[in-house]
Amino acid sequence: MRRPALTALLLSLATLLSMNAANAQSRPAPAAGGGPANSVLLPSRSPLVTFRLLFMTGSASDPAGKEGVASLTAAMLAEGGSRARTYEQIVNEMYPMATSFGWQVDKEMTVFTGTTHVDNLEKYYGLIREMLLDPGFREEDFTRLRANAVNFLKVNLRETNDEELGKEYLYNIIYKGHPYEHHSMGRVSTLERLTLDDVRAFYKANYTRANLVVGLSGGYPADFPARLMADFQKLPAGAAKSAKYPTPRLDAGMKIDIIQRETRATALSLGFPIPVNRAHKDFPALALVASYFGQHRSSNSYLYQRLRETRGLNYGDYAYIEYFPRGMFGFTPDPNLGRSTQIFQIWIRPVEPQNGHFVLRAALYEYDKLVRDGMTQHDFEATRDFLVKFNNILTQTQDAQLGYALDSRYYGIGDYVTHMREQLQRLTLADVNRAIREHLKTESMRVVVITKDAEALRDAILKGTPSPIKYNSEKPADVLKEDKVIETYKVSVKPEDVRIIPVAQVFE
Repeated sequence: MRRPALTALLLSLATLLSMNAANAQSRPAPAAGGGPANSVLLPSRSPLVTFRLLFMTGSASDPAGKEGVASLTAAMLAEGGSRARTYEQIVNEMYPMATSFGWQVDKEMTVFTGTTHVDNLEKYYGLIREMLLDPGFREEDFTRLRANAVNFLKVNLRETNDEELGKEYLYNIIYKGHPYEHHSMGRVSTLERLTLDDVRAFYKANYTRANLVVGLSGGYPADFPARLMADFQKLPAGAAKSAKYPTPRLDAGMKIDIIQRETRATALSLGFPIPVNRAHKDFPALALVASYFGQHRSSNSYLYQRLRETRGLNYGDYAYIEYFPRGMFGFTPDPNLGRSTQIFQIWIRPVEPQNGHFVLRAALYEYDKLVRDGMTQHDFEATRDFLVKFNNILTQTQDAQLGYALDSRYYGIGDYVTHMREQLQRLTLADVNRAIREHLKTESMRVVVITKDAEALRDAILKGTPSPIKYNSEKPADVLKEDKVIETYKVSVKPEDVRIIPVAQVFE
């Protein structure tokens, strides 16, 4: 799921300013953009041309025992060269154009991305056309990229990134037995057994015209989309994948997985599946709730104020109703992560180990209060006003506009910003509190904790040991009074539902 940078130094401030000016005069087309049904075209006067070539396939299509082949196939196309050129040769040709070719694989979508100046369009397109339609599939590239995938899971996630590790493992346990279960990069054990023939077979079966959606934006020539579509007729016809994936049903009761790892901090992720995605009538209401409770990277959100600002526990505390990978690296989510089913998630960024038990209780305490009491009229109105404005930020760039347009096509909702603005303006506090009662429940909460002393934490949770917090400075009396409630707040979990997982077993 790595995405190389789309631009380099030559796409500097002058070019970006030019692009922004052009975007102000752009003429976004409807979902089909006046072109073929499987295209999203957003022509404008921008000197840049942006590609998002989307295939409706992803890790949910990995055959059993070959988890990781979807991601490895995309890597081979974007970082493995074409039959005529090695990857190194392609990189060397792209360098003077200050561009590259990125890729992203999720459960249901695989997208290839790139931006080039219109003066370099023909040369750039010629390269990416070769890569996607006439891939090299060299053994040495396969060996290199498979090793990269294994190292990503074993080193990048398991050994060096507690924050992303906890978030991703939470999805694994929530979707156990579901096509979404394994990480989109795969599993270590299955990746190590994959062969180049597995990649060729996946490419042949899934990279079809029926699965392709062409996304283009910027100042491309009027005849360019038709030429591109004609070129991609080389792909086999295939059959469109219309099946949607169900929301999993979890056993009642809280379950806690404690990943034991040598680490100096304690990270927590909590969540459960919800049947709400952007196509659902309650999506705007839950988006507002998530923004109020834990807007990503916002110091105004409720959890942030209670855990960081009031108590100084950690860097940040956030909530989501959509998959948001790589959250520690960005302020806004990446597009083209469309999913049939989502989860409600609370992300507690790492705290000092001695505060791990307290912050688990605090998160549950605040969440239970939200579910019990709902939102107030004041908080509802303030959050709605913020969210209407914030949604405009999501599509500031030409690339993001195209990505969101492709996602809107998938969900069938029209322009995202317009859709959300209209839906939010119609919302009432009663709508939001009804959605909270209907979708945000506690009986199937799943919790992932990453910490060094897993046994001590498990014993403290099961025994209900008080977890008082100590401060380095004075706190108001009302905070100290609330702390007394939180330090003994009941974490309702059975002994058999608290597991210790050695980190070496994760994503295996």
